[in-house]
Amino acid sequence: MIGMTPLSSIAMSAYTDLVRLLRDDALSGVEGKPALKERGEKGYWYAARRVGTEMRFIYIGEDSDETRARIERIEELRATAKDRQAERSRLVRLLRAEGMTPTDRATGSILSAMAAAGTFRLGGTIVGTNAFRLYEGELGIRLPLGGMANTGDIDIAQFEKLSIALQDQVEPGLAETFSALKFDSVPGLDKGRTWRWAQGGSGQLVEFLTPAFGSETIRDLPALGVGAQALNYLNFLIAEPIFAAALYRSGILVQVPRPERFAIHKLIIADRRRDGSGSLKSSKDREQAAFLIEAMAEDRPDDLSRAYRTAMEVGPRWREHIGNSLKRMPETKSILENLDT
Repeated sequence: MIGMTPLSSIAMSAYTDLVRLLRDDALSGVEGKPALKERGEKGYWYAARRVGTEMRFIYIGEDSDETRARIERIEELRATAKDRQAERSRLVRLLRAEGMTPTDRATGSILSAMAAAGTFRLGGTIVGTNAFRLYEGELGIRLPLGGMANTGDIDIAQFEKLSIALQDQVEPGLAETFSALKFDSVPGLDKGRTWRWAQGGSGQLVEFLTPAFGSETIRDLPALGVGAQALNYLNFLIAEPIFAAALYRSGILVQVPRPERFAIHKLIIADRRRDGSGSLKSSKDREQAAFLIEAMAEDRPDDLSRAYRTAMEVGPRWREHIGNSLKRMPETKSILENLDT
């Protein structure tokens, strides 16, 4: 199987601290008085501030003990912002020295601009290989060098229902953000709905996605102010996303899928891409799935088992896609089948 190189306990501790400090900053940087809005059985925190004659409600996050604890300390967090930034820079330097993979300049500048506009605060979740590259700190292992971690694309996914329900939006708009970074919109068949941007010179591509439940059409994501390609099976991937830190400058707080869901989703997608044009991508999907499954079977078998069972119980088509991929991956198949033994 794939060789695993663990990160040191120093790196693991530093990464945890970096994510915590970035989450502190995310709250302290929102202007306005925190207010709780309840929808059904869940609560959501917003910061209320007056803009002209109107009140603007800026989304903070879902209600939790952790969010409430930060809100209680909000004045302290605002007063210590400069100290936190210096500490974050120190932690990023330490993590790089410990061997964690930094985010390259091109990707970092894009993620930083999207984070500043509120993309990840509003539920945007990085998917694809850029998410895979951010699992080092979460799982405590170094990523393998080579093809399975290489990418030029940035894929961002968001639930359409969440995008509508938030009643908040990125500022500045992402079209303006991309224009400043020399990105041009890529025309699609659905005129008036842009879901892809390409950067002149670098060829870097940013795409927006949303879960489909049947027809894979282009949908609107009002919170992000963009269109999105709807894809089946994506709902499984981006449910319950987690925070991650990209190692660029003093760190960027982003959202990524849970690694166990990412791994199982890759088994599904690898089989969906069986046509000739997708064969190289299918191989990369299987490599990423195998790496994560081997890593998580050792340290987080319960999480992995739960994600595997959940996907297998959805229906026959899901089981067929997963089974077809695992036929090509006997060692990975053996790991999954022996999780509960």
